[in-house]
Amino acid sequence: MKFRNFSIIAHVDHGKSTLADRILESLGAMGERDKRDQTLDTLELERERGITIKSTPVRLKYTRPESVGEGAGEEYIFNLIDTPGHVDFGYEVSRSLAACEGVLLLVDASQGVEAQTIVNAYLAIDSGLEIIPVVNKIDLPAADPEGAAQEMEEVVGIPAEDAIFASGKTGAGIPEILEAIVQRIPAPSGSADAPLKALIFDSVYDAYQGVLLFVRVLEGKVSPKDRINLFSNGKNFEVDRLGTFSPGLIVGQSLEAGEVGWIAAGIRDIQDAQVGDTITRTDFPTTEPFPGFKPAQPVVFSGLYPTDTEDYRKLREALERLKLNDAAFSFEPETSEALGFGFRCGFLGLLHAEIVQERLEREFDLDLIATAPAVIYRLTMTDGEIIETQNPAQFPTRDRMEKVEEPYIKMSVMLPEEHVGAVMQLLQERRGSMVTMNYVGKRVELIYQVPFAEILYDFHDRLKSISRGYASMDYEIIDYREGDLRKVDIYVNNEIVDALAVVVHEDKAYSLGRKIVDKMSEVIPRQMWAVPVQAAIGGKIIARATVKAYRKDVLAKCYGGDISRKKKLLNKQKKGKARMKQIGTVEVPQEAFLAVLSTED
Repeated sequence: MKFRNFSIIAHVDHGKSTLADRILESLGAMGERDKRDQTLDTLELERERGITIKSTPVRLKYTRPESVGEGAGEEYIFNLIDTPGHVDFGYEVSRSLAACEGVLLLVDASQGVEAQTIVNAYLAIDSGLEIIPVVNKIDLPAADPEGAAQEMEEVVGIPAEDAIFASGKTGAGIPEILEAIVQRIPAPSGSADAPLKALIFDSVYDAYQGVLLFVRVLEGKVSPKDRINLFSNGKNFEVDRLGTFSPGLIVGQSLEAGEVGWIAAGIRDIQDAQVGDTITRTDFPTTEPFPGFKPAQPVVFSGLYPTDTEDYRKLREALERLKLNDAAFSFEPETSEALGFGFRCGFLGLLHAEIVQERLEREFDLDLIATAPAVIYRLTMTDGEIIETQNPAQFPTRDRMEKVEEPYIKMSVMLPEEHVGAVMQLLQERRGSMVTMNYVGKRVELIYQVPFAEILYDFHDRLKSISRGYASMDYEIIDYREGDLRKVDIYVNNEIVDALAVVVHEDKAYSLGRKIVDKMSEVIPRQMWAVPVQAAIGGKIIARATVKAYRKDVLAKCYGGDISRKKKLLNKQKKGKARMKQIGTVEVPQEAFLAVLSTED
């Protein structure tokens, strides 16, 4: 059989899943009963949001039509390896591309080239892949296919005349795409007689078979009963079953060089099956693993707490089940004096964090409070020790630290030129420094270096609102840099509330502290005495708000009379309030945390 292995890469919402549907439909991979939109998106959340979160491969059979002339009737096997469509999953995209020889680079005819289009295109070029440019959604009233193709040529350097105009909705251009896959994408190289070398580009957990490895066999051959070895940890397993995708799992006899398939080998822990790892046979091993492997590292951390403390065990079980299918997600128990027992969770990015929280609430019927997201800070202590922390509550005092370093990102923003001024102002507010600015037709690409912590809260929403939805962004973490960072503690009634501690740049410490104490003073219930809400850096109070006390009108019974009588009554009341304050405690309600932690600030 003649094989072609390819991926579809695109910016979010450029019609990748819909185009994949039409390709599957035209090659007969979907029966009438199986037909549905976004076939390769299996999670309900993916279908709802229109974002591919978990990549799904599929094997298709293509017979060249009579119209091609020479070569008509030849049969080819297409392996379509779907890729996630968001910046958080950039590493998974790179591994999916490593399993291919070519890609379809999709651009929306009405929106043109976006930030992730450029990043994904360069990723494919760096991997040495053949790129087939496809201008999608040509059926839209606002479509400008020639303009989008021209933009691709200017930005990425792909000739505009090579672009195929298509519509995932109507099916236009699909025959041309299928023929281009045969003609332009090279056949896989690699000998079936060489030692086994297979790349893991994804993995899922099956309750009966354990971890299923999704692999691209680069060299050699693997069959059931073979013993395989994982390069990253040196562990050995015996292959139970293997096969291909259609898009469900089809059991086969073997997988040879050039093929894409799945392997079940009784692996029980998804940590043993890291994306990007290399498999070889124990009895006939390859000497070199496939380059580029790196273990998944969470970069954004947040605390997850059940609103009802009775749900703690249920939350632990839910997190363990999610972890089975997501090696990049991590969690460990933590305790907060304010919120009780919960877990500190690590994510690949903000979208990943949002998706995990939403899945926990929907699929496991949990009601959760998430603390403000934080990044990993690198601290150099006065004794020379270097430690890393991502929990603001554990941040040491300034006198114990020599310096604090925070992660920086290189951010690419694509936007129409009329919004450049407002977006540049936003990036400067977030302590960004400009690297370069490129004009592409009527659009501009801004490249900035920004502290990662500055884009964690409302940056994406602000970017979209000031550009009327036209701006798009992509980023990658580059390095750590020293910053003048401070930990802001929040006190309620002179007691510290650990869950609300934040690490912030010194220039923004006062404004952030002021916002939090003002918000807290609005939502904490009034007591019989005045309750101070304070923000502090170290021992220094930088902002304060007061929850006013309930007060009985003790002067109501005094009709006229001497002023000393009134003062005596007021002083008596004042002493009573002070005595109550000494023995009283303030219960901060869950609503107060939700109000503060869910604000855009």
